[in-house]
Amino acid sequence: MTVRTRILILLSAVAALAAVGLASVLHASARADRRDRPQAGGPQVTSGTVSLTGHGRMVFRNMAWGPHRDELTSVPAADPTGPRTASGVKCLRFYAASGTGVCLQAVHGPVSDTYRALLLDARLRTLHHYDVPGIPSRARVSPTGHFAAWTAFVGGDSYAGTNFSTRTAIVDTRTGALIPTLEAFRIVRDGRPYHAADANFWGVTFAGDDRTFYATLATGGHTYLVRGDLRARTVTTLHANVECPSLSPDGTRVAYKKRVEGLSKDAPWRLYVLDLRTMHETPLAEPRSVDDQAVWKNPHTIVYALPGDYGADLYEVPANGSGHPHRISPAAVSPAYLP
Repeated sequence: MTVRTRILILLSAVAALAAVGLASVLHASARADRRDRPQAGGPQVTSGTVSLTGHGRMVFRNMAWGPHRDELTSVPAADPTGPRTASGVKCLRFYAASGTGVCLQAVHGPVSDTYRALLLDARLRTLHHYDVPGIPSRARVSPTGHFAAWTAFVGGDSYAGTNFSTRTAIVDTRTGALIPTLEAFRIVRDGRPYHAADANFWGVTFAGDDRTFYATLATGGHTYLVRGDLRARTVTTLHANVECPSLSPDGTRVAYKKRVEGLSKDAPWRLYVLDLRTMHETPLAEPRSVDDQAVWKNPHTIVYALPGDYGADLYEVPANGSGHPHRISPAAVSPAYLP
């Protein structure tokens, strides 16, 4: 093969790679452009005022394609498929209670994204902001609005596997004082102090006493429901195989996702409710794997997200194991109900 032939082959290869790269960029640009346009038959979304004190409403992250994608959006809780009012505030994860919100955002940089947590007042104005050390995953606010928590992936990218690490923080929304990681709390397992370098926490949910919370602890290849004490700075194991707990309005039950033996390692969970007084588990009537921290719509109904055409859709199912699931809102995620 002559030098001239080799040069021609090299130039052809470079040209082919450039063409592939250009096509990829154009495809991504075209897809981004489509995401900025409302999809046919999608929900009606218009700009307006969204308040965290709007009684009888559901606030969530709008996933519908169009100019308001990713914005916090409000609908009547009784009509979740109705017209949406968009706030202009974009979040990856969101939750709210008692007029206080927590919004986990991406900050887009020239090379890579960074992330932050915003504490919001009832009018969605930022009160405090904090750096988040990884990809946002879970967010919660206490029933009083006095505390907020968030979880981020700092290694790996999925709860489904085992190669991941999380960082969970809790903040006092009144003072701005931050507990940057629950790993600083003392662990009590089976009644004894427990120390492990692999301890991981995620999925905080708060009781209404401004002291007690529940979360998931992972260690030694197992997960546990733990009860935390903000004053004593302790967490105590209660029940095995519990992930992403969500405390019921009366504080007596926890909805959670549980790994079920025999299911795919990529979709291993089913929804359950645990009675904290008896530790009795009730499987819910959702047959699909749910990778979400469920929300209690009311004492009788669980709401959660499943993958949909535009990212995620919201579903609900009875909390007592009866009935069947049904979709309540397309192109939506991270709901918070304002009573």
